[in-house]
Amino acid sequence: MKIKIVKDLIDRQELITIANEEFGDIVKVVVDVEKGIMAVGGELHADEEIMLMEKEGSRREHLWGINIYPKKPDEDWIEFDSMINIKPSLGNRSRNVENKDVQQKIKKIVANLIGD
Repeated sequence: MKIKIVKDLIDRQELITIANEEFGDIVKVVVDVEKGIMAVGGELHADEEIMLMEKEGSRREHLWGINIYPKKPDEDWIEFDSMINIKPSLGNRSRNVENKDVQQKIKKIVANLIGD
């Protein structure tokens, strides 16, 4: 599946299609919390991260990797887990997004960009 940069609304069915083509029930996503955009559909979060930096001028410190399970209810569908989230210089020492404010920004962007 080709990586898609999402700036406008994408529907959940398209995410389900992407999931089915890649991993079955999961879509890898990288969110730019500064620009309010995201990249979906890559095999690796790192590939999406690079695309956002090259095509959109995103900066690494604003990019966070998540997994979306499009068939799950909204309250359970985001997993804050990615190797690109290890950013010791920003105080994030694990694969999870540890900062609750950053998590809330990610949730808001996802909610704004993914429709039913």
